[in-house]
Amino acid sequence: MLVNILAGVLGILIFLFVFWKRLKEDYSSEIIFQTAAAVLAGIGLGWFLAVLFLPAWFFWAAMLGAIFAMFLMRVRFKLRFYETLEALILASMPWISLIFLENSVNSSSLRSFLGFVIILIMIFLSYWLDVSYKSFRWYKSGKVGFAGLSIAFIFFLTRTVLAILGITMLSFVGKFEPVISGVMTVVSFVLLLKLKNEQ
Repeated sequence: MLVNILAGVLGILIFLFVFWKRLKEDYSSEIIFQTAAAVLAGIGLGWFLAVLFLPAWFFWAAMLGAIFAMFLMRVRFKLRFYETLEALILASMPWISLIFLENSVNSSSLRSFLGFVIILIMIFLSYWLDVSYKSFRWYKSGKVGFAGLSIAFIFFLTRTVLAILGITMLSFVGKFEPVISGVMTVVSFVLLLKLKNEQ
């Protein structure tokens, strides 16, 4: 129980810090933390409803809650779409990694530990992409959002491949997983292409 609480609190604190750091140059701290609070409320509501009715869907329900809250705050504060989405993606990755780590500790799950390692690699990759993407000659746009969408694409592609291979993870939803993760992979790729072509 203590591990669960520590992982949850640490995950939220890291989420808030990264979310604030990604947006602090363009928005006031008040706007950033109001947006972050709304996103956390959306995550909490999605997770709570999933636990009550469809426990296996906790990841997707929490993600849906986060995205819905982000869009509400985007309308309210006129936030830039790609910038805010990237902040949400990159701030969520450490929290997701801690969820896998917590499960691996509590359940002695090798798959959850491997999930933690994979997410950790993606976090380091996101940092490299974030500091390097403007130097990519093939990436014409050079706009904020590339690192976040690239990590989202890799994340959902990995989930899709694992689900197709029949390798289950903590947050998978059985036969629906390849379809849902596959759709999210395509969405991430389309958004990445759209961003790339913007001038």
